[in-house]
Amino acid sequence: MASNNTIITAPVKRACDSCHRRKVKCIGEGTNPCKNCVSAGLACTYNAIPQKKGPKGSRAKVLSELRESQRNAQLATGFSPEMGFDGRTMSSQFARTPGLLPPGLVENCLEFFFTHVYPSQPVLHRQRAQEAAVNMDRSTEAYCMVVALCAYVMIQANMKLPPSVLLRPELAHLSNVGFGHALLEESVRLRKGYDYRENPTHLTVLTSWFYYGCYFGLAKENTAWSYLREATTQAQLLGMHDEETYKHDPLDISRRRVLYWLLFMAERTYALHKHRPISLYPTIHTPSLDEVPSDRPVAIGLELMINLYKTIDDTFISLWNRVHSHVNPTWITQLQQQLSEAVPSYLECTEAQAVEIRVTQQWLRAMVWQLCVCQGLVSSVSNDTAVTFRYPIQISRDLLTMTHQFSQPAMEIHGVGLIEKLFDIACCLTDVVACTSFSPDAFALGPRDYVSRFLTLISTLRGGQARYLPLLLAKLSEVLPNLPLPRSLNLPQTIPTSIGLPAPGTGTVPSNVVEDFSTLPAMTSPAYPSNELARRIAAQTGAQLPFNTSQQPMMTVPTSHVEELSLYSSSHGTSHSSGSDHRSNSTTPGPYEPPMSQSHSQIIGHTPVQLQSSHSTHGHMNHHVGVNPTAYDSGFAASGYPVDPTMMFKQ
Repeated sequence: MASNNTIITAPVKRACDSCHRRKVKCIGEGTNPCKNCVSAGLACTYNAIPQKKGPKGSRAKVLSELRESQRNAQLATGFSPEMGFDGRTMSSQFARTPGLLPPGLVENCLEFFFTHVYPSQPVLHRQRAQEAAVNMDRSTEAYCMVVALCAYVMIQANMKLPPSVLLRPELAHLSNVGFGHALLEESVRLRKGYDYRENPTHLTVLTSWFYYGCYFGLAKENTAWSYLREATTQAQLLGMHDEETYKHDPLDISRRRVLYWLLFMAERTYALHKHRPISLYPTIHTPSLDEVPSDRPVAIGLELMINLYKTIDDTFISLWNRVHSHVNPTWITQLQQQLSEAVPSYLECTEAQAVEIRVTQQWLRAMVWQLCVCQGLVSSVSNDTAVTFRYPIQISRDLLTMTHQFSQPAMEIHGVGLIEKLFDIACCLTDVVACTSFSPDAFALGPRDYVSRFLTLISTLRGGQARYLPLLLAKLSEVLPNLPLPRSLNLPQTIPTSIGLPAPGTGTVPSNVVEDFSTLPAMTSPAYPSNELARRIAAQTGAQLPFNTSQQPMMTVPTSHVEELSLYSSSHGTSHSSGSDHRSNSTTPGPYEPPMSQSHSQIIGHTPVQLQSSHSTHGHMNHHVGVNPTAYDSGFAASGYPVDPTMMFKQ
């Protein structure tokens, strides 16, 4: 028998890149991550070309260099969602990014939060915030909350970070929203490293609340809703809905109450915007913030906001989400009365709170009116203004007069959430103007002028130009295609001509203000913008709409008898014109202009418009506007839109 001389050679074991660089024995099989890399939190790779052996160096120094180089490589790729490496090691996935959160950045963010955000959202006591900042090195939970807070003030509240506080030069080129996004993903990634769901704390709920606000500001509404639901669930697990749980440290009790009520209001806002369900109820006392005397105005403003949202109860949400289909007209009248009485004429709160309170009150009025339309309860002959077709005109008039008195920073501190409410009212007003007749008054602003004012106001607010203005223009192009547009919008040559989002590269509206939202996705929900309300109004008034009403079948609703329907009282004239005429019926329009005392008065691009108005809750309000007729540029046109000469202003 021939002997077998075949020699079986064992495979040559090769050290991974990190072990070879550190000059240590590689404990691995060449396929799975070696134990050394797993222990050190390094990516285990086999990419390096073997070279000759050299002198040994400091292993600790090499380890630090390896970690730093891999972190730099991760930063250079633009902060991937998980901030991980190649997925081969789990320990590196939850390691903190060196140099991402220097102490100076934390100090700036906390100071900005307590100066600008706290008056509207006092969810954190300054002492507790400072304790969390001190404990960041020892507590991952504290680190995640502080990083999320920093992301929140940059994305939602528009904090500008001084470049001098950044330790890493590669971060200096990022916008405040871009850097805030990087911080957000850092916090989200690290929180996955511990079981926060099984053992939630107050910081857990607060962190989820910040995530919700950040993702909403980034136009990721489904992600935002998921984190809002996570926060409400965690709040329930902690018993924050039960008054019996509030018996501990006053510093924690008051802020936990605030957080619960903010979740309560955010959930109802989503319910109205997106027909979402609700899970929190007004089962605890409102926060008093008595431990800090200077917080009394903040507590007053917060209680007013809570009282507004308390009117949106289970009955309303069931009707709004079409769980129930029948409504008592008396109940609707009482609801509108409650909204009117919930806010006094004089507010003893901060300006930022006053902005939110006034806008929210008018927005909720508009939402209740829409429910009336869906229920067939709106009439042209009712003595109650709140159930007539012209009610959105009054809402818009009151709201625009209020916003004219507020500074732009006080409005922008609320982020795009405030703009979304303005957008909802503007869409409601547009539907009314398209479906009803009105008698113009040569000496007063008319409904079409209010639409133009909403366009200008939304375009000047941070996030409005890139996110909501294209949607409102898309709606106008279909519902009011012949509405003259204010020149201050700086419209491009191509704008959307149908409902929905403009095609990429064809419908972008260039911003005339500096903002970081130009690269973010616009709203994509089918409800933005929707013509369902216009169809319902047209079905009840007999109006002819400029778009195809057969696109979506109308639900059968009771109709109202319409005779001489006018959005103004008879004292303003007897001649009627269609809401969809080919020209503006008002000779005195005036785009929104903030007070000249504010530094942002330059951004609109025309001289200030002086308003003199007398306000009555149910009466008519006249606005006398100074117009410069010589400022008209006959050569200006925007994609087929006619331009009203009286709409042109220049400095």
